[in-house]
Amino acid sequence: MQKRTLGSGLEVSAIGLGCMGMSHAYGPPKDITEMTALIRTAVHLGVTLFDTAQVYGPFTNELLVGEALEPVRDQVVIATKFGMALDDALTGGGLDSRPETIRRSVEGSLERLRTETIDLLYQHRVDPSVPIEEVAGTVKDLIGEGKVRHFGLSEAGVDTIRRAHAVQPVTALQSEYSLWWREPEASILPALEELGIGFVPFAPLGRGFLTGRIDESSTFDSSDFRSSNPRFGADARRANRAFVDLLAQIAERKDATPGQIALAWLLAQKPWIVPIPGTTREPRLRENVAAVGVDLTPEDLAEIEQGLAQITPQGARYSEAMEQMVDR
Repeated sequence: MQKRTLGSGLEVSAIGLGCMGMSHAYGPPKDITEMTALIRTAVHLGVTLFDTAQVYGPFTNELLVGEALEPVRDQVVIATKFGMALDDALTGGGLDSRPETIRRSVEGSLERLRTETIDLLYQHRVDPSVPIEEVAGTVKDLIGEGKVRHFGLSEAGVDTIRRAHAVQPVTALQSEYSLWWREPEASILPALEELGIGFVPFAPLGRGFLTGRIDESSTFDSSDFRSSNPRFGADARRANRAFVDLLAQIAERKDATPGQIALAWLLAQKPWIVPIPGTTREPRLRENVAAVGVDLTPEDLAEIEQGLAQITPQGARYSEAMEQMVDR
């Protein structure tokens, strides 16, 4: 497995593993024993970056990741997140990044993850009611106490990133980025490059769509996020199939899959980009990991760019309520 560096010194595998779907958002939670085995297979394949969050479950995903990685804790990097308003009764909602909440959240995450230190701690979403300087300062204190190693942000805008970075260096930004969601290219990527911050794209496979295994006839469980997502409406899926057709054209020539081309495209954008595709199936895990071996030439990349210029993605990526939680 190739390695990449996030920020000023966090070395991780070139492709990580997003663990959310094992417990949350993509249908009923999967079998814990099977998911534990899958996570450990990922370690065997060379994956070292594992992404979770308190809200996934809530809490059950952190428990899963903590148990699965405990035997190899010194070989891996665990990333988790704070900032959603959750209490021990699993109630609440919205955002909460008050310093006291961050501290309480970190203590809970440390216990669930069975670790003494969180390698990469993200603010899950920017909380407009708490100055980012307070958030960064609280994480800085936690780093000084040895409870956290690196600070990250998620779905944060350039101004927020700069203000946070001035207080405590930001190691990584985690935001959505893929062939069908390229908003970060306008201002986020240039700012990250200037500041020396790594980028961890979530949903790098378009929530599964860019693999080519989803079409207008696909159905989703009512507990699956995609069942009510505008971009996954039947008409949108039919129109967005153009992305898959483009990827399949390149994939056939490269003896690869559309999903592998989508991941290879991300890896080719910057050497400090580390996508975290999620999966609950071993064949898909092996396919994703093998994408690091797919070499896209400048000609391939130009062909993809030319093809993308002819396609306009259909459907919003989020509901209006969820989009309002994104900092810009």
